Amino acid sequence: MSTVREIMTSNAECIGGRETLEAAARKMRDLNVGALPICGEDQQLKGMLTDRDIVLKCIAQGGDPRSTTAGELAQGSPVWIEADQPVDDAWQLMAKNRIRRLPVLDGNHRLIGIVSQGDVARHLPDDRVGELVEAISASP
Repeated sequence: MSTVREIMTSNAECIGGRETLEAAARKMRDLNVGALPICGEDQQLKGMLTDRDIVLKCIAQGGDPRSTTAGELAQGSPVWIEADQPVDDAWQLMAKNRIRRLPVLDGNHRLIGIVSQGDVARHLPDDRVGELVEAISASP
């Protein structure tokens, strides 16, 4: 069975918790991604920030993306997976938590990659891909 390490995108870039949402949006644009892990100065995962978060939790509420920080939107405990866990564990976590991107941590709890819904889907049997998409897309 494949591990998450084998299918993840390595060298994921973080946005610092003290960086602004404007900086995060620019980084997302430059990297052509829709989400960034939020990391502390210790490179430990603090949360995930999506382009949707920036729009709905800041701009739509009259917030200023030039002064609101990524850390202000890091709520709750982030969902993550260890690199050497089976791909099946990743899809179960993603389905259970209805998330499309899962940060991958090493044994020291440092971010080493991201595994996406697409990464997982390419390594699942066809009948399970539908289950994953349906679970992630289901209304709460």
